[in-house]
Amino acid sequence: MSRTSSFRAAYDEVLGQWPEPVETADLPTPYGVTRVNSCGPAGAPTLVLLPGGGSTSTVWGACAAAGAARTHRMHAVDLVGDPGLSVPAPGRALRSVADLVGWLDAVLDALGPDGPTGPRGPVALGGHSYGAWIAAHYAAARPARLGRLVLLDPTQVFAGLRPGYVLRALPVLVRPTPERIRSFLGWETRGAALDPAWLRLQGETARFPSVRPVTGPRPDLGALGQRPGARVDVLFAEHARCHDAGRAARAAREALPGARVDVLPGVAHHALPLTAAGELARRLAA
Repeated sequence: MSRTSSFRAAYDEVLGQWPEPVETADLPTPYGVTRVNSCGPAGAPTLVLLPGGGSTSTVWGACAAAGAARTHRMHAVDLVGDPGLSVPAPGRALRSVADLVGWLDAVLDALGPDGPTGPRGPVALGGHSYGAWIAAHYAAARPARLGRLVLLDPTQVFAGLRPGYVLRALPVLVRPTPERIRSFLGWETRGAALDPAWLRLQGETARFPSVRPVTGPRPDLGALGQRPGARVDVLFAEHARCHDAGRAARAAREALPGARVDVLPGVAHHALPLTAAGELARRLAA
């Protein structure tokens, strides 16, 4: 089995666990074709979810099964350049925060009333880890486009990365192998029981062509914090090794006084979309 076919088989296995029916769309953007996996009632409020770096849109299946796909039309996005089924445009790589904002503009436009999927109403945007960093930058740049922002253990938004975490992650980033990925996830999640199909897919990402991710400063969320009616939820993982959850939560409350900021007990950073799916679904339904 080739790299492409083995990755696709693992991807489809995890996607097959989602509540049915699941609709897929390949949306054109200036930076390439973006794969979006969608489920939930067509007329429900729109929820767009971005995965963490090195992950795929399929990680949001647990959230869909926990109830998010009953209250929202849920669109999970494969990041362009990351593992997944999105295809970068030749010669048009994402290189800056402005590029990410432009890419997400195109995705939301395609998911809007005149787009191929046709949902209505204000958009709720959520993200995990690096996906939360992207979502936060988008909210800072386009606060008027969002009805809600949900950040799951955002990295480099309210706190920097712990040096020990970076050192532990470096071999996985420089020379990923399935064994290194599984070992790192076992260490970071403190041995939590994780979905075997999802773990297989994470191992397959080692064979996926790597693209340098966009990095940059922390987002300035001042404009979002001052916008009347803006609803922001920030959830941190108590056992995250990437940063100090308590310190990050205090910084989030200072930056966004009107936000609901909580530290979820007993969960780690990389497992959060899986282990906190029920909590996220409850908050979205509130």
